[in-house]
Amino acid sequence: MMKVDSATILIVDDENDILQVIKAYLQKNNYIVYEADSGKGALQLFENLQPDLVVIDLMLPDISGEEVCRTIRKTSDIPILMLTAKSSEDDIVNGLLIGADDYITKPFSPRELLARIISLLRRSHLQPNREEEHALAFGGGRLSINSGLHEVRMDGEILSLTPIEFKLLEILARHPKRAFSRYELVNLIQGDDFEGFERTIDVHIKNIRQKIGDDPKRPSFIATVFGIGYKFQVSADE
Repeated sequence: MMKVDSATILIVDDENDILQVIKAYLQKNNYIVYEADSGKGALQLFENLQPDLVVIDLMLPDISGEEVCRTIRKTSDIPILMLTAKSSEDDIVNGLLIGADDYITKPFSPRELLARIISLLRRSHLQPNREEEHALAFGGGRLSINSGLHEVRMDGEILSLTPIEFKLLEILARHPKRAFSRYELVNLIQGDDFEGFERTIDVHIKNIRQKIGDDPKRPSFIATVFGIGYKFQVSADE
C-alpha cells in the first residue's frame, strides 16, 4: 500500500470499536485522525479542524449522517466517504445524492477503506504527499508541519508560531537526528526578522517546546545536544 504524508481525516461513527480500528490503521499509514461519535460533535470538529477528508457513518444517535453531509456541503467540497450498514441501491444512491463522494458498506476491511481514501484524495487533488505541500508529520501524526500553508498543528490544533519559530522548527524537522549548533541555526535563519545572538536560539527553542508541549527533560521532538545545540528526534517507526 502506498505511503502518504499527513492529511487530516475526521472519522464519525457511534461505534467505538470501529472508530478505534479505523483510527489505528490510518495513523499507521501516516494520517492525522480525529474522531467524533455524534453528528453535532462531527460538525463542531469539522468547523475547527477543516480536515482534508471526512469518513462518516450515516446512522448516528443525534443528527443523521445525511444531515451532516448536507451541512458540510453548504460550505465545503472536501471528499466525504460514507459508511453504511444499508446495502440497498436506493440507500447508497441517496447518500451520493446528498453529497457523499463514495461509500463503503459494513463490514469492511481497513485496507479497503484506506484504498478508497487514497483514491478520493487523488481525485480531489488533495493527495497529501504533493511536492508543493511540503508536509511533514511526526509522533504518529500528532505534530504536522506544512510549509506550503505555513502551518503547524499539534493534535489537530493550529499553533501560533512566530516566523522565526516556524523556520527554526522546520529546519530541525527536515533534518531529523542531525545535531545543529546554535551558530548554524543562527546562520540558517538569519534575516531582518532575527534579533539576537546564538543564545537567543535557546529562547526560541523554549517557546517552541512550550507551544508543542515538549518536555525538555523528556523531549518527544526537540532534544538538547549537550555542548552543541539541538536536534529533532523521531521514533524508530518514522
